[in-house]
Parts: sequence; structure tokens; C-alpha cells
Amino acid sequence: MSIEKIVEQALQDGYLTPAMEAEVARICDTAAELSIEEYMALDRLMGSLLTGEVVAVPRKQFINVMEELVLSEAIARAAQIEATSDRVLDVGDIAAYALNRLPPLYATTEEGANYQRQRAKEELHDLISRQVSEAIARNLEQPELDPTRQALGESTGRDVLKRVSTLLEAYAPGYEQKP
Repeated sequence: MSIEKIVEQALQDGYLTPAMEAEVARICDTAAELSIEEYMALDRLMGSLLTGEVVAVPRKQFINVMEELVLSEAIARAAQIEATSDRVLDVGDIAAYALNRLPPLYATTEEGANYQRQRAKEELHDLISRQVSEAIARNLEQPELDPTRQALGESTGRDVLKRVSTLLEAYAPGYEQKP
């Protein structure tokens, strides 16, 4: 989507979504030089944001507590196995396998995260343990992996958001719920 179309959409709707903001940033970061039209569109957007004609929708900050619980369990279990054998386990693969089979536990505040942790300890500990055990068993059964395989690497929230935004645009063009 072009800057001009994003600005037009923002002016029409009265808000700039995080996805729209990310797309503007991506265009500005990747363009060696912006056209006069693009600069004018950005100027219109900035003016509209300053006057309140367009409001930037804030990003919601949240965490999935299940990730930290599974990762802690996977690290502890992998360390035990690695200490008593010559096997090296891929903790990332183990955690991903288990997380794909467990319910998410999202929280937006520290109080909410503490609640989710406590809930998981009381209600989901056995399920987490079983899924991590299954993930370890599968990891131990795996043949040698393709040497060209690459990890996702370190990503900032903005990088992940860009990737997700790009995927959503490719697979669901024009879909964005309006408030």
C-alpha cells in the first residue's frame, strides 16, 4: 500500500492503526528517496495527527505467560538430559512444539501476569509437563537437521509486527475491522 493510500484511509477513518503506521515506517525506511507526492502525503498525515483530525491507535502491550512457563520447563528438562548424556537438545524447537499444543495465557499488566502464572501452576502444570515431555521425546527422535536451516534470530517487536503485517496483507488484503 502506498503512503498516499494510507493517508487517504487515515483521513477517511479518522485513525491511524499500528499496521498503517508500520507500513508508513517500512516505506520510509526502504525508499532511497520519496517523491514530492509522498512527502506531501506525509505532511498531510503529520498535520492531521497534530490537529487531532486523525488519532493514532496505541499499540496494546501484552505477554503470553505460557511462553515463559514452557521455556523454563524446557530449559530445566533439557539441562538434566544434556548433563547425563552426550545429546544436545534444541530448546527453541521443544518450546515451540509444546506451545503449539497448549492454550495461550495472555496478560496486559503485571497483576494479570501473576494471576495467569498462579492459574497455570494450579490448573495446567501437568499439561505443560506432558507437552514438554512429548516435545523432548520428539526432539530426541529427530534425525540430523538440514545444515542450511536458519533460526528466526533476534527480532524486535517491530520486526515481528512487520512480518505479521506483511503476511496479513498478502493473505487477507483489505481486511481490517473498524471500531
